[in-house]
Amino acid sequence: MTERSTSAEEDPAKRSNDEQPDERSAGFVLYSVDGGVRRYLLLRHRYGGHWGFPKGHIEGGESEMEAALRETREETGIDAVTVIPGFQEVSRYRFRRGNRPVFKENIYFLARAEHTRPVLSREHTQAEWLPYSEARERLSFADMRGILDLAEAMLTPSR
Repeated sequence: MTERSTSAEEDPAKRSNDEQPDERSAGFVLYSVDGGVRRYLLLRHRYGGHWGFPKGHIEGGESEMEAALRETREETGIDAVTVIPGFQEVSRYRFRRGNRPVFKENIYFLARAEHTRPVLSREHTQAEWLPYSEARERLSFADMRGILDLAEAMLTPSR
C-alpha cells in the first residue's frame, strides 16, 4: 500500500487507523505490449497538469472494480481490458479543496489494454503510452511511481 501526503501536518501516518476517507476512487495501471515492449498509459489532467493513471470516483452501489472499468472507459474510451489477478494497490493522501481538507483513497488494479487508441474525456489533455522508465519519470507523484514499480515487478518474469 502506498501513501502520499501533501504536507507534513497532513501526514497520513498520523491519521487514526479507522478514519474513513472523504473520497474514494478506483482505476487501472493500464499497459499494452507493442513490438515486445511493455508500455503504460498515462493521462495528463486538464486541471493541474499532473500525469497519472485513469481513475475516478466510486459511485453508490458500485464495486471498486466496476468503478475502475467505468472510469477507464469514460476517460479513455478503452473498454476491452484483461485484468491481471492479484494486483490491488491503495494510495491515500490529503489535499485541500479551497479551504476544506480532503482525505482521499485511490484503489488501483492492473490490466492489459486490448487496443491502444485512447479517446480522451474533457478531464484530460493528453494521453501517452510510455515504456516503464519513461512512464516512471513522467508520473507527477511519488506514490504513483511506487505503484508503477509494483506493476512492473509483477509483470516482469523472475530470472
